[in-house]
Amino acid sequence: MKNYKYLFALVIGFTMLGCSDLEEDARSQLNPDERVLDLQTVETTIAGAYGHLSARAFMSRGLGLAIMLRSDMVDIGNPTTRSERVEHDQFTVSASNPLILNPANPERSFWPRLYQIVRAANETLRELDQLDEQGAGVKEEIAARARFIRGFAYYHLVRLFGDIPFLDEMTTTAEASIAERTPADIVYETIIEDFEYAKQWLPDSRTNRALPGKAAASAFLASVYLTREEYQLAYTEATDIISKAGTYDLALEPDYRNIFHAENTDFSKEPIFVIDFVGTNVNDESRDYLAAFTGFYGQATYYPSGGWSVMVPAQAVYDTWDAGDYRRQVNLDDQALDNDGNVLNYTEFSSVDGRNTNRPHISKYTAMAGDLPQANTSGRDSHSNYQMMRYAEVLLIAAEAAIEIGNTAEADQYINMVRERARNGDGTAEPSNAPADISGATIDDVMEERRLELAFEQKRWYDIVRRKMGDQVFGSNGFETELLGTQNFDPSRDYLLPIPPLEITNNPNLTQNPGY
Repeated sequence: MKNYKYLFALVIGFTMLGCSDLEEDARSQLNPDERVLDLQTVETTIAGAYGHLSARAFMSRGLGLAIMLRSDMVDIGNPTTRSERVEHDQFTVSASNPLILNPANPERSFWPRLYQIVRAANETLRELDQLDEQGAGVKEEIAARARFIRGFAYYHLVRLFGDIPFLDEMTTTAEASIAERTPADIVYETIIEDFEYAKQWLPDSRTNRALPGKAAASAFLASVYLTREEYQLAYTEATDIISKAGTYDLALEPDYRNIFHAENTDFSKEPIFVIDFVGTNVNDESRDYLAAFTGFYGQATYYPSGGWSVMVPAQAVYDTWDAGDYRRQVNLDDQALDNDGNVLNYTEFSSVDGRNTNRPHISKYTAMAGDLPQANTSGRDSHSNYQMMRYAEVLLIAAEAAIEIGNTAEADQYINMVRERARNGDGTAEPSNAPADISGATIDDVMEERRLELAFEQKRWYDIVRRKMGDQVFGSNGFETELLGTQNFDPSRDYLLPIPPLEITNNPNLTQNPGY
């Protein structure tokens, strides 16, 4: 697994154009006879597309911060943190929010980074079209990787912004510079086409889950169908994966903790698609920033340098989570060790540093980084894996879709598979009584199971959006009622992010989302 991710680090700058508009890479406009193309060249291009996944602008920092803070599971801890983060937490996002697009540092913003992934995927497809014939299926497999990652990028973009400019391998530079916003329904159609193609041509399974196999394409297809409320299709896709778990080499990891262990996760059958960090500072890229943002100052629980106490759940997230549920232990720290060797309860965290918040902190990323001796500089230099899709989520997709089509008994079965794993803990003690098996599951039940099972894995905000739960989870009965900002949620505005003003200035064919 490690060899390929080092290639990611080497080529991460390959498509980092440093521009803030949507224009295609001018190299793509060269005539075939002006370029020297071989299979290695194309492999470098597609590796560059995947290399962007470990960039700080994506899940590690920029987008990861935004969608986690926008959820009801994560709140601001450190009161001195930057306003660009507070805006997402309190739903006061300005159209010029730097996490979305910072003209001074576009490479650190997620709008251009997502389009850089698209550009690199499109460039790969153009290069393949010019490449001489290879062995059977060789070009198709590379195209499948390109189309998977393009679909993956567009799936984020369309959920974040709604109608967006859609650029494919046929788009010219001139067309890209004046592209209008494509209706979300059409974007979803192209995403489905890309994942369908990927499912056809990718291998059944890969040892390195930082590269997609058939199961990854199929799982994201199921997720797209769920988002589109096409529940029969979501059910069919998810249950097809379950029926082929042996073929795809998938299974629930017996110990939930191992999924988030920097070394043990490499041997688990549960991950389907991951971001695999290299543990090296390459121009401040490919670093596990969530360890720093979720840890707190001056603690030696995992590494002496500690974190920054930026993303800390509201107290109610901890208080309402059954103490007998092993997943609470894996996800949250209510005690810590300071650098003097003192054990502190969470109510004392601020005594170490006033920027720490006296609430239980997220441990999923700090513990993962702390599994390795390289976890220095606040845990950022780790080999952590971020779970973009895993087998438990497929089971919960199947459960949700099954409820929607009237098959509650089967939904119970899939939810109880996930709950049984949680009850068994690390396997060294008698199983817990929590969470108990369920019977007659409802949509509320499966959404609650997703909230706990996939806690802090960048899923909750997208669930809130697709189920239009904003008024409910940010209302008077939500977790964050004691914290500033919850009352700012506006369903007519806040389910979508603003289109960056610079893009509208550069391209007058673009329009802004309502409320910005």
